[in-house]
Amino acid sequence: MDRRYAVLDVFTEEALSGNPLAIVLDAEGLDTARMQAIAGEFNLSETVFVLPPEHTAHTARLRIFTPGTELPFAGHPTVGTAIYLGQQRFADAGADVDAMIVLEEEVGPVRCGVVLRPGGTHYAEFDLPRLPEVSDTAPGADAVAEALGLAPHEIGFGHYPVSVASAGVPFLIVPVNGLDAARRAQPRPEKWAQVFGEGGGGHDSIYVFTAEVERPDATLHARMFGLGMGIGEDPATGAAAAALSGVLHRYGQLTEGSHRYLIEQGVEMGRPSLISLELDVADGDLHGARIGGSAVVIAEGTLRI
Repeated sequence: MDRRYAVLDVFTEEALSGNPLAIVLDAEGLDTARMQAIAGEFNLSETVFVLPPEHTAHTARLRIFTPGTELPFAGHPTVGTAIYLGQQRFADAGADVDAMIVLEEEVGPVRCGVVLRPGGTHYAEFDLPRLPEVSDTAPGADAVAEALGLAPHEIGFGHYPVSVASAGVPFLIVPVNGLDAARRAQPRPEKWAQVFGEGGGGHDSIYVFTAEVERPDATLHARMFGLGMGIGEDPATGAAAAALSGVLHRYGQLTEGSHRYLIEQGVEMGRPSLISLELDVADGDLHGARIGGSAVVIAEGTLRI
């Protein structure tokens, strides 16, 4: 059977940067094993399979796979798929379009605002389907430093400790005290297993961030190592930014109102990306968060599967 597909670069305005994403359309009839095999064939950080929605008011149902596993939620597949489906839906509009798209993911419905600019940049922003939770327990800084090849004094900055957080996908969130430490951070699977046990003790998705940045418009610099996802390093990780929102709220001493961050990622890989993260704080609580970014289509074709 012929199935349409597209490849997009996400969290970027330029082709051959950002985080590549494969979108398989017409995915009805594919079982989980087949989807996982196709994701392995694309061998990108994520591949999305588009299915008819279960709720008629929604746009589509998504299943999201890394080369090694299925995810209940991920940021760059959400942004990229919302933009691509929006382009397909309004292909004949001939003018700027602002639209609302709802994508059914395993974590729940995800509301996406899409801004389409023919001949210009396409942008999507989504509300977190689940507010982040920050665990009260996390590995110690010395153990994390050893597993990342850093010195203990390089772990942490400001009020931020090592944390475990999730907004659908859990991450070990590691603050480091500058770009030099971020650039040198490199988990070695054998060392990770030695420190945390076989399988990394559940801490095998590692998000390193620092407040020292390269771009003048960025506010945070990040890297993500997905040892348990079949991903060595990811150029842009919206799900990790979603988890980070909980850490920023708990330890960032945020005032009332909205707080916006621009997170640069993928720089060390030669795939620079920019993720927008916005938090809403009221009465000291995190009431909402949004993630946004741009995407460009770089390929379209047919799978004969």
